[in-house]
Amino acid sequence: MMTTPFAHLFHLAVEIGQRPGGSAGNLAAADYIEGVFRSCGLAVERQRFACTGWEAQDSYLQINEEWVQSAANVFSPPCDVSGAVTAVSTLAELEAADLRDKIALLYGDLTRHPLPAKAWAFKEEKAARVVELLEEKEPAALITVQSRFGDLERVIEDADFTIPSATVPAQVGLRLLKRYLATVHLRIASTRTKAESYNVVARHPGAGAGTVLICAHYDTKFDTPGAADNGSGVAVLLTLAQMLSQQIHPHALEFVAFSNEEYLPLGNDAYFARHNDSFDEMLAVINIDKVGCTLGNNSITTLSASEPFQEHLAAITRSYPGVVWVEPWIESDHAFFAWRGVPCVPISNGSAPHFDHLRGDTIEWISAAKLNEAASLVHDIVADLQRRPVGWGREPKCEEVGET
Repeated sequence: MMTTPFAHLFHLAVEIGQRPGGSAGNLAAADYIEGVFRSCGLAVERQRFACTGWEAQDSYLQINEEWVQSAANVFSPPCDVSGAVTAVSTLAELEAADLRDKIALLYGDLTRHPLPAKAWAFKEEKAARVVELLEEKEPAALITVQSRFGDLERVIEDADFTIPSATVPAQVGLRLLKRYLATVHLRIASTRTKAESYNVVARHPGAGAGTVLICAHYDTKFDTPGAADNGSGVAVLLTLAQMLSQQIHPHALEFVAFSNEEYLPLGNDAYFARHNDSFDEMLAVINIDKVGCTLGNNSITTLSASEPFQEHLAAITRSYPGVVWVEPWIESDHAFFAWRGVPCVPISNGSAPHFDHLRGDTIEWISAAKLNEAASLVHDIVADLQRRPVGWGREPKCEEVGET
């Protein structure tokens, strides 16, 4: 009997919980996904890659003698430091500050968004300069102030960043700024380890050439059960594998559960290292990332897709009045295919409350009916693609439209 998307989601987000790359939860999710794929009779491959494991055994912050809320930033090394803080809120203030061996308090414009990883190729110049300055100035530790209210979201998440750091909520940041000469004691007991994670890839052969790829990432940030992001997408992916593997198709199907989407895209690197010569045979990539939100709408968009392909998708989507079209976006696994010219169809959510990467991303916010809607929509798109020749959905090259 086929498992429902919501039952898959319950196992991932409730019974397993958080699934950051290299963690026990991550491995448990990979095992579960592989088991479902194999139960469908699919050929399964695990693509192993190295990543950084991390655990904070203990972390606390004191202002004078009072304990306050804080969380060690992801991948932070350990520390045990005391002293007054030096506060900076802009790039100009950071450039002028003397931070050597001091505890730096970062807030305002500097922590409006999480700092990108040093190895992330697409970070903005300003963000790269902030990281560069922090490393040059060699503070003993950093305290980063969350810029909004709500669940604590760690501001720094970089395994290559060597300065100990912790994030505090806005209320604690306010108290630190008002008690500027207070003595602060930051202690972090943490461990970094060499770890492994896996993409789980399953294949269903077609009668002829060409492949339709359907994917979702199964890892999460630290702290969150990742019900919407992205237990929901994996639940739909597994349901589609159960549905589509029972049919004969003109084109092959590939189901890919990526790992490590949430930090550096190591899972993408592992996949492309093995498939760098196969993109011309892909009709399309359908990426399912954050669907089924009760207070939002499932959404659809395209990247690197021809006008005829977009017109066919629009016709299919008219049968789903609850689904909305959104502007193209690149913050997920499909972007790496789109940059190689493969037509991509990201399925996500529109107008849902913001709980990505937070403890509040729980199964209570997910609608079983909207998970089913996402699965049905992708099923219809795949059925349409199975009637098309390889290359049909691609944007024309410049020479094909008379450009020079």
